[in-house]
Amino acid sequence: MEAFLPKKNGLYLNLVLGNVNVTLLSKQSKFAYKDEYEKFKLCATVALLLFSFMCYFFVNHRVFDAILNFLLLCYYCTLTIRESVLITNGSRIKGWWVFHHYISAFLSGVMLTWPDGSLYKAFRNQFLAYSLYQSFVQCLQCYYQSGCLYRLRALGERHNMDLTVEGFQSWMWKGLTFLLPFLFFGHFWQLVNGFCLFRMALLSDLSEWQVLMCGLCFLILFMGNFFTTVAVVRQKLKSRNQKPKNL
Repeated sequence: MEAFLPKKNGLYLNLVLGNVNVTLLSKQSKFAYKDEYEKFKLCATVALLLFSFMCYFFVNHRVFDAILNFLLLCYYCTLTIRESVLITNGSRIKGWWVFHHYISAFLSGVMLTWPDGSLYKAFRNQFLAYSLYQSFVQCLQCYYQSGCLYRLRALGERHNMDLTVEGFQSWMWKGLTFLLPFLFFGHFWQLVNGFCLFRMALLSDLSEWQVLMCGLCFLILFMGNFFTTVAVVRQKLKSRNQKPKNL
């Protein structure tokens, strides 16, 4: 019965929604909300993929770039709110992958305020190409993770409120060979973006604070994504090598 009693909202939900009870009182409503979250994430990722493709190949105008960054900001802010509701209702998403969405939302907001100058134009195509690739990888992750979760839930090895997240989780290990190279390539692209932005900041007069702030965000994203993924891979390899010895 404790799982269905109303729970206090966390600090973030209190700031966004106020003292509103977001506890879902039945298993059906919890599963429906979780499935709606997964559908929203997939549809939004596909929309961002198409919009990034249009901006990169067909439209070269700051207004459309601003719309893309605004959509990214709305997407990540919505994810943080929905994930907070899911955590309140028993979802076990935690750690870096929660913090990742806050950093991504902040990065999108900074990109949205970056004025249309020479520095922005120098970084524009690189950022659009990165956004296009990131959306593509997230689509791959979404389909792959959904399949993993469905199989593990059917076997009783995962909680029914577990959901797909950005990045690599321990339950995604089986059949992951094709996905890891895409993930690591995206991580190092974040590192390249960070170094390029810091180099631009050093060569300029620092009149545009967005250059340095975006570079810092990309470096934080790289370190969090890369080291978390490496830690999970190392843990799974270690546990797999120990199984024959235990037998």
